[in-house]
Amino acid sequence: MLETNKKVAEKFGIDTAIIERNVDTWKNIEILGDDLTFLSVRESERTKHVHRLHPYLGKFIPQLVDVFLKKFFKKGDTILDPFSGSGTTLVESNIFGMNSIGIELSPFNVLIQKVKTKKYNLPEVESEIIDALKRVKSFSYKVQSSSQSVFRETIEYFDTPSKYLKEWFSERALQEILFYRSIIKDYKNQDVLKIILSRASRSARLIPHYDLARPKKPVKETYWCIKHKRYCEPINEALKFIIRYSMDTIKRLKEFDKLRTEAFINIIEGDARTVELPDDVKINGIFTSPPYVGLIDYHEQHRYAYELFGFPRQDGLEIGPARKGQNEEARIEYIRGIGTVFKNVSKNVIDSACIFIVANDKFNLYPEIGRQCGLKLIDVFNRPVLMRTERDENKFFESIFYFKKA
Repeated sequence: MLETNKKVAEKFGIDTAIIERNVDTWKNIEILGDDLTFLSVRESERTKHVHRLHPYLGKFIPQLVDVFLKKFFKKGDTILDPFSGSGTTLVESNIFGMNSIGIELSPFNVLIQKVKTKKYNLPEVESEIIDALKRVKSFSYKVQSSSQSVFRETIEYFDTPSKYLKEWFSERALQEILFYRSIIKDYKNQDVLKIILSRASRSARLIPHYDLARPKKPVKETYWCIKHKRYCEPINEALKFIIRYSMDTIKRLKEFDKLRTEAFINIIEGDARTVELPDDVKINGIFTSPPYVGLIDYHEQHRYAYELFGFPRQDGLEIGPARKGQNEEARIEYIRGIGTVFKNVSKNVIDSACIFIVANDKFNLYPEIGRQCGLKLIDVFNRPVLMRTERDENKFFESIFYFKKA
């Protein structure tokens, strides 16, 4: 391991022996120039600029993308991510002056990608965010100063047919959220406001502070908080999150605007198994992290956003969703699904293109997927995924499969 990373591991009590048993860090350093632990990369850098515009379960950190883009590609190349998720590969490719194409099934994920990567009139965006914030503040203060009966009679009351929204938010929080949603139509940069509202809604749900990613049920009573080591009350408002994320969004859009290049970013909403890229599109390489078999339901993790904005759900088209488990039948279906994607896009991939697939492949599926797709396995790089924000012992390891188009 690199000395800087060893020191950080020692500081936080991370057992480097476990890492060395599972990862050939010296091989990573010799070939890639990095041991791929990224221990010395601070949380603020892992979530730099637009990468934190909206939380997304299962995304890889931008520093991992950077290592492979710098090593194997050059400015002007076109990089494809057929499972583009929250857009990490697209953003980092642009910073390096590389063109990028992302294919994504989920309409909400496409929204996240578009908001992260769009070139904005920044003064206009900032003005609209601030104006929307003033309006929701004014509405919220009226709600807070009125009794429930007076509130319903004298202040515009917002209702929703969504049982989910009524169950997972306090009345005050839901009114603030629905009011904000109602004014989005008044602005040009509606997608940015949707992301601010979605991010705030995620935080404002009736959930424990320590369980934002996978809450099982609403929490409506005082509870013992593992995160704060004390009893906490259920979340009662959305306003504080709207304020926080409004200002944070302005800051992050400005930060990325200073780094972005003129390289194009093309985002395609659709199923990568069937999307047809134009014949004249030539892909120099692929960097992607497909869904892991049986781990995440990618639509369900953002259900609050689907309920708020009425996005069509494509759950039935997900490859390897958690609800299908990890049994043999699920794995066979997964191999077929992932294989179909790479077969579909291969006609646009140039000969000898470098293809990198990031996967926690505990069932050893990717060598077979590569074989079925006519891809030659060149190498496999392993790395630890260290949950630095949690500092627990629940570490796992993932592989970066290096294929070439035969």
